[in-house]
Amino acid sequence: MSRTLEATIDISATPQQVWAVLADLERMGEFSPQCRRMTVRGGPVGVGTTTININRKGLLVWPTTSKILTFERDRELRFRVNENRTIWSFLLEPIETGTRVVQRREAPTGTSKVSQLLIKLAMGGTESFDDEMVVGMNATLARVKNAVETTPATV
Repeated sequence: MSRTLEATIDISATPQQVWAVLADLERMGEFSPQCRRMTVRGGPVGVGTTTININRKGLLVWPTTSKILTFERDRELRFRVNENRTIWSFLLEPIETGTRVVQRREAPTGTSKVSQLLIKLAMGGTESFDDEMVVGMNATLARVKNAVETTPATV
């Protein structure tokens, strides 16, 4: 079973301001070093919404699809990547100085055999890949923080 990966950052903004950026899934390519594009399928984003994602690591490019599991305004966004069964989440918690954001990647039922094989053969093995994912998650959160903190607040 895969280990749970996690990154945390504090952002000097309200949960509403952070949510406005994170819930705009089409912007994920701006923030994530690996998920280069996330395209929302259908209408407004909510529980059950699906996305098509284009991922990249070096010369490798691969598509995935995902489904929104939790969409609690100003609080939590969770989605499952269908191909490898991982669950990604962003949890927003109000703190005295703004908002703490925790990003997680979990695989409560393990990852798919195909995913395990591809990580072993093309991405340096599970431990190396997971370590790289944590670095990427921290980069994602730093980019979200920058986007939120440099955007003027609207009333």
